Amino acid sequence: MKVSLNWIKDFVDFDTDAKTYADVMTATGTKVEGYEILGEDIQNVVVGRIDSTEKHPDADRLTICSVSVGKERPVQIVTGATNIKAGDIVPVCLDGALLPGGKKIKAGKLRGVLSEGMLCSIEELGVTLHEFPYAAEDGILIIEEPCEIGQDIREALMLSDTVVDFELTFNRPDCLAFIGIARETAASFKKPFVLKEPKYNECKDGEKVGDYISVDIQNPVLCPRYSAAVVKNVKIAPSPLWLRMRLRAAGVRPINNIVDITNYVMLEYGQPMHAFDYSYISSHKIVVRNAKDGEEITTLDGNKHPLNSEMLCIADGEKPVALAGIMGGLNSEILDTTATVVFESANFNRSNIRHTSRAVGLRTESSGKFEKGLPPYNTVPALKRALELVEQLGCGDIVEGIIDVCNADIQPRKIKFDAEKVNALLGTELSFEEMAEIMKPLELIGDKAEGTLLVPPYRSDMERTADIAEEVSRLYGFDKIQPTLFKSEVTQGKLSPEQSFTADLKKLAVDLGFFEIATYSFVSPKSVDRIMLPEDDARRNFIKILNPLGEDTSVMRTTAIPSMLEVIAYNKNRKAEKIALFECAKLYFPTEDGLSEEKKSFVLASCGNGDFYDLKGCVESIFDSLGIKETKYTAEAAAAFHPGICASVKSKNKELGVIGAIHPAVAAEYSLPNDVYLAVLDVEKLFAVADTSKKFVKLPAFPSLTRDLALVMDKDIEAGVVAEKIRSFGGKTLESIKIFDVYTGKGVDEGKKSVAYNLVFRAADKTMSDADADTAVAKILKKLENEMGIVLR
Repeated sequence: MKVSLNWIKDFVDFDTDAKTYADVMTATGTKVEGYEILGEDIQNVVVGRIDSTEKHPDADRLTICSVSVGKERPVQIVTGATNIKAGDIVPVCLDGALLPGGKKIKAGKLRGVLSEGMLCSIEELGVTLHEFPYAAEDGILIIEEPCEIGQDIREALMLSDTVVDFELTFNRPDCLAFIGIARETAASFKKPFVLKEPKYNECKDGEKVGDYISVDIQNPVLCPRYSAAVVKNVKIAPSPLWLRMRLRAAGVRPINNIVDITNYVMLEYGQPMHAFDYSYISSHKIVVRNAKDGEEITTLDGNKHPLNSEMLCIADGEKPVALAGIMGGLNSEILDTTATVVFESANFNRSNIRHTSRAVGLRTESSGKFEKGLPPYNTVPALKRALELVEQLGCGDIVEGIIDVCNADIQPRKIKFDAEKVNALLGTELSFEEMAEIMKPLELIGDKAEGTLLVPPYRSDMERTADIAEEVSRLYGFDKIQPTLFKSEVTQGKLSPEQSFTADLKKLAVDLGFFEIATYSFVSPKSVDRIMLPEDDARRNFIKILNPLGEDTSVMRTTAIPSMLEVIAYNKNRKAEKIALFECAKLYFPTEDGLSEEKKSFVLASCGNGDFYDLKGCVESIFDSLGIKETKYTAEAAAAFHPGICASVKSKNKELGVIGAIHPAVAAEYSLPNDVYLAVLDVEKLFAVADTSKKFVKLPAFPSLTRDLALVMDKDIEAGVVAEKIRSFGGKTLESIKIFDVYTGKGVDEGKKSVAYNLVFRAADKTMSDADADTAVAKILKKLENEMGIVLR
């Protein structure tokens, strides 16, 4: 927000350079983005009076002027302007003058006649017809404002100012007003803040505002307060120079006195206002209501907007005359013929203004302020200031009275003020009285007896101890607060068990040579089609984004497989030969109560980096490190995976996830080869079955014996199932079992396969003999043959 320091000095008497001001304000929490010193690019330009003119002897289009500039003698200036005459007051560039854009003026001869300077147009001074509506667009500026001959033109035309650009946070709508910035300035520089009550004289002819207009708020939730006043015998004219130049400094274009008053008050009080031409309010009644579906309004910019029942409008009892808080209607515009004006100063619901502004595609200075959440308290003070300006500018007669329909709480409120808690937060040792004195310039009044802080109605951000601590710290000075340990008995923060587990999981993947990726949670609903997810799959039930950037980011993902495959394809297209990636991705599922259930999915991916068993070995290594035991791999057909190279992983009757090769059709969809393998694991279930506790186990006292068995079985029998059977048949002496080979081909019948198992036997109380091991193996073989038809090769 651009703020004029000349304007701020109406409320605070301070004298400092722009850089110091910016540094101090930033240090106390009102951040300055930058500043601009207006008029510094104009030098040696003064007010002059043309004493006489004569034609140039050698040029028909040039005129020789004798111009008084407040010095011992007049200067002679040759000009080609045609709109000048003797007696005109004009801006004069003297020899060596500087103009905006770096233009430098020097004395010289024009067609043999000495010219000691130049007369200026508005363009050359960097101003426009909006600031000087009486000026000639293509000629010399003939000054109509009171000024002195020889006076610096910057002073005469009020061109000098310092404009500071503030970056305001969303929680400080009070600082959207120049008054709010002035209050912050006073507190920062420890100067008195002076805000005078607006004063004006009303007509005492017996007419009251109620004789002209009435107000009916039909939706007090969307419009908690509406204030209005009437001005008659209006004289539409340009505003005085001081007002025009203040608007210019703030980046607002001057229009006419009535419109300029509303803009001036909006900047000063932060309260958007609107002025209606009374003659167009046919029913003489203002109705604040929801628009009707199908209604339309043509706004002041000339555009027509369709309305609906969710939008708030200001109507005259019959038709909308303004989009509430956004822009007035063309059918009630202030014109040169306007004789009576209704001033509106109202408060509107921030969310409704935002939604309406987006729906109609119309964002204004007014809507931008209302979206920040303006205080209802401000409507009447702003309205009174507008009426004061009406009288000051002499642009109308003020009808007696103000209409104020208020359904909001506009009283100051009290919040708990515990100085000890504030000190604990800040690490300071300030007393209650010291803190109260620090906040007093902001009109925050502490009461030690009650232990409360009285908060004015325009400070909606003040709610709790942390807010008080913020005000104290920034005004006391962050540089004065000495570094200390936290004055708190609360345990210092650390990772939760779940967070630590996730961190360990990631580290294990990195140790195995995988690289972590991070992908967006917003995806396209078509992403599940690319991985051939069945139509009845629960993962097609997405949470939809209300205002997506596009279809590709319109839903929250329920599976991380498409995201992983896109990253693999991206790297494959850039000639990556071996790819090993992982992601701990969040998934989002809708719940019956309309909320979201978040789950974490851990995805390991390999491409050109081994086969199914290599990835399975990585998963087993991670499981071993995390203490996930008794895992079981079962062949399973899962969506997106190859039906013959896919297995579910279980532990303690919990299904942990799926591991396998990507379906060839899915691989083709992403232009990938057929050697892409994924492991998709549920982090929450992994955490539930993990046991990273360490227990001491004595080293074996007796040696072990090993036996390798090559077993012939039907191809459709899973090797893991057979391993479980062997484990159950082996008894207590069977210490471990591993699969180390699978063979089909010569020597093995059609439809059969040979699977080799390594068995380790050990007795806890003696040294086992070969006979003991052979007896155990014979028992295992007999049961396998009887129950499953499996024989020794």
